[in-house]
Amino acid sequence: MIIGVPKEIKNNEYRVALVPAGAEVLVEEGHTVLVETGAGMGTGIEDIEYVAAGAEIVLTASEVFERSDLIIKVKEPMPEEYGLLKSGQIVFTYFHFAASEQLTKGMVESESICIAYETIQLHDGTLPLLTPMSEVAGRMAIQEGAKFLERPMEGRGILLAGVPGVAPANVVILGGGIVGANAAKIAAGFGANVYILDVNMERLRYLDDIMPANVTTIFSNRTNIRHLLPDADLVIGGVLRRGAKAPVLVSKEMLKSMKRGAVIVDVAVDQGGCFETTRPTTHSKPTYIVEGVDHYCVANMPGAVAGTSTFALTNETLPYLRRIANLGWKEACKKNSALKKGLNVVNGKVCFPDIAEQFHIPYVPVDEVLI
Repeated sequence: MIIGVPKEIKNNEYRVALVPAGAEVLVEEGHTVLVETGAGMGTGIEDIEYVAAGAEIVLTASEVFERSDLIIKVKEPMPEEYGLLKSGQIVFTYFHFAASEQLTKGMVESESICIAYETIQLHDGTLPLLTPMSEVAGRMAIQEGAKFLERPMEGRGILLAGVPGVAPANVVILGGGIVGANAAKIAAGFGANVYILDVNMERLRYLDDIMPANVTTIFSNRTNIRHLLPDADLVIGGVLRRGAKAPVLVSKEMLKSMKRGAVIVDVAVDQGGCFETTRPTTHSKPTYIVEGVDHYCVANMPGAVAGTSTFALTNETLPYLRRIANLGWKEACKKNSALKKGLNVVNGKVCFPDIAEQFHIPYVPVDEVLI
């Protein structure tokens, strides 16, 4: 199979979908790997390293798309890439379809096979290809939140840790999953007062057992959220519904109860966000203010730390990529139930029910596209 690695073109996206070690494995297994020149530069990987691993460097993205059977990316195809896709071509990447009707319809029209990292799911419910980036984004959420709480960044001028004689900041984290747990861990390490909310009592019990004393677990409902917001200096949105739009937990009206200069970091922005006022931003212009509250809603947060994120991601994607390349997408999905759950759009058919329902597109069960 010919596997193509184009350079990412989303705003300030520095990650690359395949590292040289992965290219070497694929080449040894008989595949051809095409890498667009400069694709690894944001991660610090030179073209010569891919060549040494047996990959071929090509000069343009159009050539990568034209020659490849399988395209592997980090982020969803951008509108300027839609026309480069071919019918029957496999695209393996983060799609987050629920956040974009334009993307969904673009992929339907391309008739490509769209396998989404974020909906691949193991028997125990874990999302193995989402986990590493959720870990990164959860930790980054506190790092960025702390920065934008500074007064020159239009924040309240609050230090998360406080100092002797001055209380630390209050951090509220919506969602106790991978993002929330990692955010709580870092915020607690800073010395902040941390409140983490979730609707799953078993998860809250687990978090209560493992977190330090400055982390308090709270059952998530509108009453408790409304109670916590007025004293919050930093609020993290980390709620996930696999493949579906994130629930809106904080309305614009609720923001009025918050302190001026408080900061929101919505990690759920990729799936539409869990604040009513969320809209995607970029690393070059990461924030905006609504009701006096600073919103950080960068849709590719881990892209800023590509040196960590690329390797964390490719550690997880490579085994699935090898299955697809060695068996073909259909046979690989038939033999691997986790990978099968990654099928979202196939040859113009939407086979993920939440996406079909959200955008009023006919739904085709995944088993039908695997016949």
